[in-house]
Amino acid sequence: MDTRNPSEVGRRSPCERGTTSVQMLVLLVPVIFGLMGFAVDLGRLYLIRGELKTAANAMALAAAQQLIGTEAALENATAMALLTLDQGSGIGNRYNFGMLRLGETTGLLASEMPQLAYFATLDAALAGDETASQASGTEARYVRVTVSAEAPLTFWGLLSLGAERKTLVRAQAVAGISAPLCTACGIEPIAIPAPNPQDSVHFDLRPGTRYTFAHWCQSGRPPQALRDDARDILYYVLLNPYDEEETPADGQTQLYRFGAQGLRRSNGRAVPCVSIGSPKETWPGTGRTSCDQSVPPGVTSFLCGLATRLLDGPPQGCEGFSELESPTDRDLEDRLDYASYQGNARRVITVAVMRPEDMTVLGFRQFLLVPLSPDVPINPSDPYGRFVALYIGYPVPLRQGRFDRCEVGDLRGPGKVVLHQ
Repeated sequence: MDTRNPSEVGRRSPCERGTTSVQMLVLLVPVIFGLMGFAVDLGRLYLIRGELKTAANAMALAAAQQLIGTEAALENATAMALLTLDQGSGIGNRYNFGMLRLGETTGLLASEMPQLAYFATLDAALAGDETASQASGTEARYVRVTVSAEAPLTFWGLLSLGAERKTLVRAQAVAGISAPLCTACGIEPIAIPAPNPQDSVHFDLRPGTRYTFAHWCQSGRPPQALRDDARDILYYVLLNPYDEEETPADGQTQLYRFGAQGLRRSNGRAVPCVSIGSPKETWPGTGRTSCDQSVPPGVTSFLCGLATRLLDGPPQGCEGFSELESPTDRDLEDRLDYASYQGNARRVITVAVMRPEDMTVLGFRQFLLVPLSPDVPINPSDPYGRFVALYIGYPVPLRQGRFDRCEVGDLRGPGKVVLHQ
């Protein structure tokens, strides 16, 4: 029987109230730390994952740009990907508020060196967790980059689930070649007639075959092949991407720059781009000529620029043009097989293939310039505007282009590098 005064019933002593408060505090501490973890630690984890994803994207895009179908492609791709982590420039990718370098270990945190894997198909690149490459350099078209790093825990580190006071964060990116482009920008303003317009794969051009390019002429004595191993002649014309807003506006200088650097990158206008299904005009004064005449000056200017891809500075006879910041190719060997090419794709030219009767562009195909000699790889003074190139198909991604503006059922050709994941 409770003998306390009725007025005291329901009251608790200070000791009892203190005990209850301590019990409630003990129960609430994990809840408070958990809520603080959501506010602080979760936000930090999202930030770090975003930094890792940015690093993975940059590495994947840099690596994919080097997948040009050669045996050295994987080595070059890996080297370019790791350059995005280089801190020498001061802008290399880091994580944890930009304080930590990937691949290094601090006293508390560790990060793995990013892993790169190469694949021939997009399905293979997106499937599975395996990191071993599935394709050789000549087959690889896609790269998958996996980046892992430990992130610190502040409030969650005080709970049992975060006893190590850190957790692993991972990000992944897949980049590779896109679908064929309908509109190509930054390519060379060259068009050749399709040997077979019905062949959507190669237009009857033979991969691994050397061709003599000659400026398109008619009547008179036709040009001869420059080399015995380049007996087939492909006639070409220069397209007209003249840009009155280009500086300088001089047409010969523009053709020289187009030869050295390709068409100027698109700035929102269609001038420097070539679209499939659209008829094109030739550069003024460089249409079909008589085979008994010398080539127009514009062709010579273009070849002067083209030669700088294989020489340091303009070749003999082209001294009137100012030097451009156009580095020569790293590989100047007379390659018989494109797969053995080890350069930086400066020797690769992308040309439009057209229907000759109406100059309508049917697609884009690529060739590797073949030097005639170490001293004179391309002769801009050639009376027929000739040079030699090896047909390689379309393995090299373009720097810029669009997918619209053409309706072709079985479109083949080069794509550009895009992120797929």
